[in-house]
Amino acid sequence: MAQFDITLAGEITIDLLMYGLPEELPVEREFLATSMALTLGGSSAITAHNLAVLGSRIGFIPQLGADPFTDLCLQPLLRAGVDLSHAVAPKPEIGTGLTVLLQHERSRRALTYSGTISDLRYEDLDLAYLASGRHFHLSSFFLQRGLRNDVPKLLATMRRAGLTTSLDTNDDPANLWEGPIAETLTHLDILMPNEREACRLANEANLDDAINKLSEMIPMLVIKRGAAGALVMHGGLRYEAPGHHTEVIDVIGAGDSFNAGFLHAFVHGAGLRDCLALGNACGAYSTTASGGTQAFSMPQRMQEFFESLGVVGQIVS
Repeated sequence: MAQFDITLAGEITIDLLMYGLPEELPVEREFLATSMALTLGGSSAITAHNLAVLGSRIGFIPQLGADPFTDLCLQPLLRAGVDLSHAVAPKPEIGTGLTVLLQHERSRRALTYSGTISDLRYEDLDLAYLASGRHFHLSSFFLQRGLRNDVPKLLATMRRAGLTTSLDTNDDPANLWEGPIAETLTHLDILMPNEREACRLANEANLDDAINKLSEMIPMLVIKRGAAGALVMHGGLRYEAPGHHTEVIDVIGAGDSFNAGFLHAFVHGAGLRDCLALGNACGAYSTTASGGTQAFSMPQRMQEFFESLGVVGQIVS
């Protein structure tokens, strides 16, 4: 029996969220936020945390920072039950990644210090530990600059060990969409972009054209569409599920939360429609509290939310 259901390697960060700011922010002025939150961030960490809350056995290798923020990141992961026994020790003068998110009424700005996000390297990873799961997931392809060129080798190693693999590239802040993307796709079982990312990865302006191109390259293509829900292309068939309307606090981590729900159902043998249902439920639930993990720190509330959507029992531990 595998030690873990899902293993991950990636980033942990701190998200500092400021709410209620005006749309325009002229320089040399001071503006007052209406509220703030300091939460666990990083697509990899959010996905790992929420998978563990759902009931999956999770092994996670992050690069730790040499500052007090590291403890703030580790505490919620450990409380959720994520195994961090093989986390990479801090390296001199490399601080924990930090993103400051300025929330406006109709938009947001994000400012990131990469720090540990870009410092994890292939040689830091315990491959036997990662291979002790049934499935391997990777997020933040473009942000993980220290690991990016070795991602094809890492995915190939996991597949040779018998694991299925998935990737959410997330956005490319440089907007170049470079690196070993084509080779990476050949070692994937599941690709999980949003609509814009799918178009950029396929180099197509039209979503349907991007779906057609990517689904020829990937056994399972999962496209996240925000409030519109999500779709899956698998075996020549297309599956779609609508999203859910909620009272949105913010959408930070909603895509990572979708990934957690979908992959939790997937590794526990659910059909694709149930995978979509749990993914959409998790994505929607994430938006009801600040950041990507705060809502999932309230398991009873989560269960009640899922039950209100008819997502119950067999796909939620």
